Amino acid sequence: MRAHPAGPMHAGLAVPEGAPRIPADLSALDPAVWPRNAQRRDGVLHLAGVDVRDLAADHGTPAYLLDEGDFRSRCRDFVDAFAGADVHYAGKAFLCGRVAGWVADEGLFLDVCTGNELALALAAGFPAERISMHGNNKSTQELEQALAAGVGRVVLDSAEEIARLGFLAAERGVRTDVLLRATVGVEAHTHEFIATAHEDQKFGFSLASGAAGEAIRRVLGLPGLRLLGLHSHIGSQIFDTAGFEVAAHRVVGLLGAIRDEHDVELPELNLGGGFGIAYLSGDDPAEPKALAGSLTAIVADECANSGLPVPRLAVEPGRAISGPGTVSLYEVGTVKAVDLGGHCRTYVSVDGGMSDNIRAALYDATYTCVLASRTGSARPMLARVVGKHCETGDIVVRDTWLPDDLVPGDLIAVAGTGAYCRSMASNYNQLGRPPVIGIRDGQSETLLRRETAEDLWRLDAALSEANS
Repeated sequence: MRAHPAGPMHAGLAVPEGAPRIPADLSALDPAVWPRNAQRRDGVLHLAGVDVRDLAADHGTPAYLLDEGDFRSRCRDFVDAFAGADVHYAGKAFLCGRVAGWVADEGLFLDVCTGNELALALAAGFPAERISMHGNNKSTQELEQALAAGVGRVVLDSAEEIARLGFLAAERGVRTDVLLRATVGVEAHTHEFIATAHEDQKFGFSLASGAAGEAIRRVLGLPGLRLLGLHSHIGSQIFDTAGFEVAAHRVVGLLGAIRDEHDVELPELNLGGGFGIAYLSGDDPAEPKALAGSLTAIVADECANSGLPVPRLAVEPGRAISGPGTVSLYEVGTVKAVDLGGHCRTYVSVDGGMSDNIRAALYDATYTCVLASRTGSARPMLARVVGKHCETGDIVVRDTWLPDDLVPGDLIAVAGTGAYCRSMASNYNQLGRPPVIGIRDGQSETLLRRETAEDLWRLDAALSEANS
């Protein structure tokens, strides 16, 4: 145990050895973690030239602050790196009308997982032929919606879906392009609930059991389906390509088996996404160019070994594009130092929590946060940033170092919240979901407005009748 280096309330107390390293500068912004256009001016955090205090005054807190320039530049990074391949933005990470427009502008394809995501993309004017439809339990209505829109690809995930889509396509007299999702038995180095290519899970057709081979036979036998290739996805928040190498070996092996059995050489191979980002200083995710070089070389080598032509490659970054450019801004409500009898912890409660970021509770996710509205004292205190919900597990940042002069009314910024935060947000304790504020060149605009109590009451039959 070591002495706590903070203020008088912590005198003589110690903190656990497992506490994170104390930063040399509590106000520093690691460029690997924060948006590309983030900087401090006179001690205050600015995003794309806008003072976060002004953003809080204009839009309230909590709020998601999305740097448009950061988002677009990461789209371009992937398109440039994967020249000759197709880059799909995974809309499940975060999608709204404006973001769909940015993705289209930058020349990417778009992945959707539900009928409502598809409807949003179409309403935003995204070209249907550049949309791929995912999902492990697509309803008949969603498949009809995809066919009516003319989406570019449907990624098949079950035997029932093969039959449903084959029937619906034949009924319409069309032939729709499909990929088949293969489960390759690779466990990526990630949390159990976001590792998606091991055998004991809900997605895809298993190679090891022979289910993938049988699914291929069914698809090739249906006149309404045109099989263009295979899809594989091995997990999320992956920092290296070792898992992709094993996955590519197995999925190219399946391409070879399809050629040998059916005399068909499929022209496309989608290796999915899951590319990680830096949530903490010291995280070291691969850059798009390194990913592209490694993945294309792996596939080329495997195809050469199997005597196959190299298929057109596709990848599906979501988090790697939307994650780093968004910051969550909160206002501090209470600061409570707790003596735990040998060590201490200061609970910093903010005006949001697990309703706007469920990832800490769901995945034990870690984040970087700073005092954003000013520069605090040089003395750090070990803090746990928590939300306002009636849950002990309502934690935003489990352990972090913040200035010991932190007080109610200060603004705290949490980095890297652009992926799977707003898209997984809830109305727990009847809180409205925060707004998403787009920022660019010193200006801000509301991309998604804040939900109000009136928005929630519209769904309540008793309240909507009483107020009608």
